[in-house]
Amino acid sequence: MSGEIERGALDALAERWRRGWQGAGFEGCCTPDVNYEDPVAVDPLRGVEALDRHAAGLRGAFPDLRIESTAPTLVRGVHACIPWRVTGTHRGDLGAMLPATDRFVALHGLHYMELSDGAVRRARGFFDLYDAGTQLGLLPARGGLGESALLLLRGFGLRRRPTSP
Repeated sequence: MSGEIERGALDALAERWRRGWQGAGFEGCCTPDVNYEDPVAVDPLRGVEALDRHAAGLRGAFPDLRIESTAPTLVRGVHACIPWRVTGTHRGDLGAMLPATDRFVALHGLHYMELSDGAVRRARGFFDLYDAGTQLGLLPARGGLGESALLLLRGFGLRRRPTSP
């Protein structure tokens, strides 16, 4: 594996990665055997075609999907981190289990990557899946009775709220 990528090439790679999510494809930024995971991918994905299909499924569910940079891309050696914000309206089915909710979603997250010769070899996306579920109307808001009921059902017990003096 090659050493650290220079800033201009890293910024260009991050832009190609974001454009890949918006439909440009991942061939220009990934190795052919790229490995990918995120909270919505049921199983780890392998290969550019699998990643393209995954992104196409998300664009089908969120036809107005936009992904933008929220901070400079970080790099150390062969590892990079691309922070982002994604927005879109859930207008299409997301897999077989989640019909469209017509709700707008805005999530912050990041992709942590391993690079090989200036291309993404492995990537893992991170974002708050609970927050996504709340914005889609599937889960109760944090701090409310609904969240307490879910925690109780999961075996965490009830949480007491601090009382004001």
